[in-house]
Amino acid sequence: MLNFWLVVVILVGLGFAYTNGFHDSANAIATSVSTRALTPRVALLMAGVMNLLGAWLGLQLGGGVAKAVTSGIISAPPDGSRGLVIVFALLGGAIVWNLVTWSFGLPSSSTHALIGGMVGAGLAADLRVNWTGVWEKVVLPMLLSPVVGFVLAYALMVGILWACRRAKPSRVTRNFRMAQTVSAAAMALGHGIQDAQKSMAVIMLALIAGGHATSGSAVPWWVLWTAALSISAGTCAGGWRIMRTLGRKIIELDPPRGFAAETVASLVLYFTAFIYPAPVSTTHIITGSIMGVGATKRRSAVRWGVAQNIVLAWLLTIPAAACCAAIIYYPVHEIFN
Repeated sequence: MLNFWLVVVILVGLGFAYTNGFHDSANAIATSVSTRALTPRVALLMAGVMNLLGAWLGLQLGGGVAKAVTSGIISAPPDGSRGLVIVFALLGGAIVWNLVTWSFGLPSSSTHALIGGMVGAGLAADLRVNWTGVWEKVVLPMLLSPVVGFVLAYALMVGILWACRRAKPSRVTRNFRMAQTVSAAAMALGHGIQDAQKSMAVIMLALIAGGHATSGSAVPWWVLWTAALSISAGTCAGGWRIMRTLGRKIIELDPPRGFAAETVASLVLYFTAFIYPAPVSTTHIITGSIMGVGATKRRSAVRWGVAQNIVLAWLLTIPAAACCAAIIYYPVHEIFN
């Protein structure tokens, strides 16, 4: 019976990876599609392939994000059915919040939904929550990453405007539209490096609780590829509601601004994957970068009302997902017992 529930929890983990893919696919391709650098079909396919490659690359180069998720937020779930209930509840809370924000077209963070689910399930199960780790690895990057994205994207866009001040606008648009193919691929690769590790980490927690792995075990190849394929499949399914919000509702983007936003966002993702491992939000970084490049037009070019709703969703994500996970934990715990 324990193995049966382990399979159920693993499938739910892959379901989270799928919602992560279609929820966050807009992060990688919204700017490229909105500027017509790529068609939606080509952009989604490219993002799916780069997510798959990024999942493999992130694990091969250390898996620092996965370690931050599994060891920096809550104490390890106990072995047996109680541990599986905790993992099930944290995944359920993250999935519920992903679906809620997706239905409203709000680009919230799947990463922080997962962290919130961990906190909520951990508290409900009387596990120790590492609040210092939550602050250092989650809250602080959540506050800083969009600000960093805003400032760097603003600076890069100012540099582009100065460098291209005497060039023909039509030529600039054409060249940056081609360059966006590269920047969008880099963004999708960074998303795969960051987010696939989180799904793999939670599946490993389930395997540890089920007695099929230990805390020092290497990630099995099937966990890597099923998590990566689930994210890629979700990405290819698209997230059109969120894509419209990022690509059109915050600001009307042109190719140079789309290129600048994607370039800065991808660099921040690589930095937080390999140099300072932290489970940052792809959504927060690209949204801050889009606002930064938009601010180079004029202050009123950014639709600050839309931005305010997005920031509100960011602030609600961790506590809301935690509440969802806790609500799920109690009845499922009773069933298991």
